[in-house]
Amino acid sequence: MGSDVEKSKGDGLHLADGVILVAVGVVGVLVAFWVLGALASFVWGFVKFVFIVALVAGAVTLLMRRRRS
Repeated sequence: MGSDVEKSKGDGLHLADGVILVAVGVVGVLVAFWVLGALASFVWGFVKFVFIVALVAGAVTLLMRRRRS
């Protein structure tokens, strides 16, 4: 059993590999921001909808209570 470490035959990363890695990283960041922005927009729209429904329900409740008395 030998303890010799064999060097790999590859040359390592080339310039094109680095450019591709950077491009994929930039595209990944842009897609992540787009998805997170869309998700945040959806959640904010839902919160506004629930708030408006709660306001209308509260107003109707107050009007019905006032009519009964």
